[in-house]
Amino acid sequence: MIRFLVDADLPRSVVSTLRQQGYHADDVRDVALGSASDDAILRFATAHGYTLISGDRGFTNTLRYPLRSHHGIIVARFAPHTPAPRKVRLLLRWIPTLREADLPGNLLIIQSKGVRIRRHRL
Repeated sequence: MIRFLVDADLPRSVVSTLRQQGYHADDVRDVALGSASDDAILRFATAHGYTLISGDRGFTNTLRYPLRSHHGIIVARFAPHTPAPRKVRLLLRWIPTLREADLPGNLLIIQSKGVRIRRHRL
């Protein structure tokens, strides 16, 4: 089962909407990580088997967060000032298209026009 940990830079409604769609999802603010560093958030996600969903482009740095070292990172890249309901709709448009095998160890970028996956090499 896919487990998502949603970063504090995304609307809280992402979690409730993911849950309504049958996914297991938690918000960093609900696990006492609302103001934690990116490193601490990813350590927690990895230790607990979560795929992280964040709007923080820092998570695209594969030197700092190497592929294969986590259970997957999804970075949502939206135009500045995108309203929260649109962010939720875009995430829920593309997340169901992902296979469980697309996540572990990979970096995924979700944009309005689709998903890019940077896969780790075996």
